[in-house]
Amino acid sequence: MRVEDLARLTVENLLAHRLRALLTTLGIAIGIAAVIAVVAIGQGGQAVLLADIERMGSSRAFNVSVDVQRGEAPTTGTFTMTDVTTIKELSPAVAKLAPTTSGMFISIRRPGEHGKPVYCQLAGTTPDMTAVMNLPLAAGRFLSEGDVAGHRRVVVLEGGLAETLFPEGNAIGKQVFIQDTPATVIGVTEKQPSQVFSAMGMTKYAFVPITFAQEILNTRVIHELHGAAVSEAAVPQAIADSVAILQRRHPGSSIHYKGMSMKEAVALFGKVTGIMTLVIGSVAAIALVVGGVGVMNIMLVAVTERTREIGLLKALGARRADILRQFLAEAVALCLVGGFFGVIFGAGGAYAIAHFAHWPPLISFWTVLLAFGFAAVVGLFFGLYPASRAAALSPAEALRQH
Repeated sequence: MRVEDLARLTVENLLAHRLRALLTTLGIAIGIAAVIAVVAIGQGGQAVLLADIERMGSSRAFNVSVDVQRGEAPTTGTFTMTDVTTIKELSPAVAKLAPTTSGMFISIRRPGEHGKPVYCQLAGTTPDMTAVMNLPLAAGRFLSEGDVAGHRRVVVLEGGLAETLFPEGNAIGKQVFIQDTPATVIGVTEKQPSQVFSAMGMTKYAFVPITFAQEILNTRVIHELHGAAVSEAAVPQAIADSVAILQRRHPGSSIHYKGMSMKEAVALFGKVTGIMTLVIGSVAAIALVVGGVGVMNIMLVAVTERTREIGLLKALGARRADILRQFLAEAVALCLVGGFFGVIFGAGGAYAIAHFAHWPPLISFWTVLLAFGFAAVVGLFFGLYPASRAAALSPAEALRQH
């Protein structure tokens, strides 16, 4: 059978049952659209997330914490201010080191009856934090050593948080209440351009002296150390020195200290988000498999309905391979048409969702090609059995069917 004859017969047979073909392709389209949308949104979110993480720290940045994978948590004495001083003195690879006492979902508000509380992340730290995180100031100043030593009740607001609390502007010198403790605004950082973290409310930072944070949170615990090496090449040595010094200074502790560079953090987040996209995409692919089962069902019905037609074609000299190709072509055509509309629906859905989530969907050529290829494979796989069944019919038996 010539290719043009096969194509003509395929189109004629599908058009003869338009509604059935439409419903079948719709099942495939939904499956393809789900996979395309999930992968595109996942890749777009991953790209923005990694960009946000890289933006939040320099290439020389690292942190030292306890090993949370062992179920450990910092307690009083796990990290001390003397540890920080000692590491900076003994390690030539460490340029800056900032201890951090932090709190999540801490309320901050303006004075007065109409001061609505805003929830932020409180970071109690020292002046070295500016060398670790990218914190350019829009107004005022950052924390000083005098602020830390004097337990001063001062705060530096992230730009977005400052806009929320003081929409009229000029927050410097104004008073706020952090967990009902008064503090004076001494600085405002530039607004973080994060898209993912802002949607999660994670860019609303308030930086205070670590001594003040411990007063607000009623704790003496330092949660982790954030550092900056003298160069990007010196980051591994800075981490190794910091961990070794901490272990020597706390010989009786059961705590395991662990360091991580900014590059390692970016790679870890990339791996985690990639796995999440793969898992969710696999779940979405179930809809495509369901659509494939629909294709098989419809093709089996078609074989039953066209039994006499198959017998007549064989009686006129059609080979088994011709019948097999005809039914496979119809199954693949259904899936490819469904794949075409699935790509359109998936791309549209991805752009719509990404628009509201404030990040760009990444729809690559390879994603579209993979979708069409997968649709063709589904057509071949689920169309093979009905096509084989049709091809196996003997002409005499087929012609006796009514």
